[in-house]
Amino acid sequence: MLDANLKQQLQQYLGMLREPIELVASLGDGQKSDETRELLTMIADMSDKVTASFDGDNVRLPSFLIRRAGDHDVAVTFAGLPLGHEFTSLVLALLWAGGHPPKVDERLVEQAKALGGTHNFEMYFSLSCHNCPDVVQALTLLSLFNKGVSATLIEGGTFKDEVEERGVLAVPAVFKEGEMWASGRMGLEEILAKVDTGAADRVAEEMQGMAPFETLVVGGGPAGSAASIYMARKGFRTGIAADRIGGQVLDTMGIENFISTIYTEGPKLSAQMEAHISEYDIDVVKPVRASKLIPADKPGEYHTVEFENGGTLSARSIVLSTGARWRSLGVPGEAEYQTKGVAYCPHCDGPLFKGKRVAVIGGGNSGVEAAIDLANIVGHVTLIEFDSKLRADQVLVDKLKSFANVDIHVSAQTTEITGDGSKVNGLIYKNRESGDEHTIPLEGVFVQIGLVPNTEWLKDSGIALSKHGEIEIDDRAATNLPGIFAAGDATTVPYKQIIIAMGEGSKAALSAFDYLIRTEPAAEIAQAAATHEAQVA
Repeated sequence: MLDANLKQQLQQYLGMLREPIELVASLGDGQKSDETRELLTMIADMSDKVTASFDGDNVRLPSFLIRRAGDHDVAVTFAGLPLGHEFTSLVLALLWAGGHPPKVDERLVEQAKALGGTHNFEMYFSLSCHNCPDVVQALTLLSLFNKGVSATLIEGGTFKDEVEERGVLAVPAVFKEGEMWASGRMGLEEILAKVDTGAADRVAEEMQGMAPFETLVVGGGPAGSAASIYMARKGFRTGIAADRIGGQVLDTMGIENFISTIYTEGPKLSAQMEAHISEYDIDVVKPVRASKLIPADKPGEYHTVEFENGGTLSARSIVLSTGARWRSLGVPGEAEYQTKGVAYCPHCDGPLFKGKRVAVIGGGNSGVEAAIDLANIVGHVTLIEFDSKLRADQVLVDKLKSFANVDIHVSAQTTEITGDGSKVNGLIYKNRESGDEHTIPLEGVFVQIGLVPNTEWLKDSGIALSKHGEIEIDDRAATNLPGIFAAGDATTVPYKQIIIAMGEGSKAALSAFDYLIRTEPAAEIAQAAATHEAQVA
């Protein structure tokens, strides 16, 4: 079940327990229950602070709860085995229940403790989902630090009938009080912001009390992270405002082209970026989304950014790095059946379609890679490409064509995704050469047709945008407005890659630095920073 290395790691972590904990299992017959008994027995044997019993009364079999010894009001429940990507979540649940403090912003922990009311969560995850651990761990923390919160974390592969009955076709999927509540990656901040109705107002109030920055970075992906670090290293007062640190990288699985790192994964790289940011005196404001940019009237004066929560931030220079998101098809049925068969992450949601028929829309690298991954899981894959040929690297195309359960249609325009009202049941496409329409019966559609920049909020700001909505920049990452720079996937720079975004973010920060020292005396900047530090102290 666990290899020697994982067992050794688990042994070391259990040595960090400060208080005794109890594992209470509810088991039935079959292999999954036997594996659960084996895992819990092994954990209990590794530490004298852990006891395991097998007399639970949970209706989900197998399942087990983790609680502080003697405190039946503080617990988290796992239904199925949290291994694979969730092994870390299991370890953290054990540590937190055993009194080990979480490595989480203390303000968030206090907010979690202070959350009022009762909140009953059920959350579905898959063991191959790299977006799920953030949600699992956030709900675990909430349930172990607030008696009013209960969380049951369910491995969908073990409870397939339940997944089918509740119409779960995308993970992570969170139910609250028995009703669908949220889908997709969410961290503790996002969950608290959603469940704590006063959270957004408190963040906005905190923003109003912040002194103006020398540089404000809007967006927390690779470009924004690099820009904030480069500017902070220059000694200038720097802020970064973002929905989340990591941006789209958080939704990326394997990364094999980040030079000097043979292999990493998006969540890990994002965590490293956030840790790097924390090494500097950078004010991080999240989760927030920008809604309006008000440029300064003259060079050297303050620009203002308004946010959806009502807060505002000002800065003498700005780096726009709001990134991009998955492009949607824009056809009938797509929006209606999102999370009901329409998906964008094959790694996360592919296992939910095991043995079923699916389509992948898009013949570039991402689409062909998705089709290859899915061909190993689902019953049949149909790849649909608008162009007259697949645009992916030839090595990927050759690999895809080696699968017997894959059909490929080129010069094919998807016109509609059909469903029965509760889930997807087919797709209609038109042959662009003959004009004939074809219907494909299937259960899932994975959309992989590229990115669209997150720049809608800039359309009335005076910032020049390309016909594709990208921020137009020059070779110094400057926009058409003095003091405003841009970097990353939201800009006209070609080749949307992590390493390129980081380089562009660094360039934008250096250009902002050059702009600042030429538009305001350095002594005045230093005095403003010193005054702010004195006020904070």
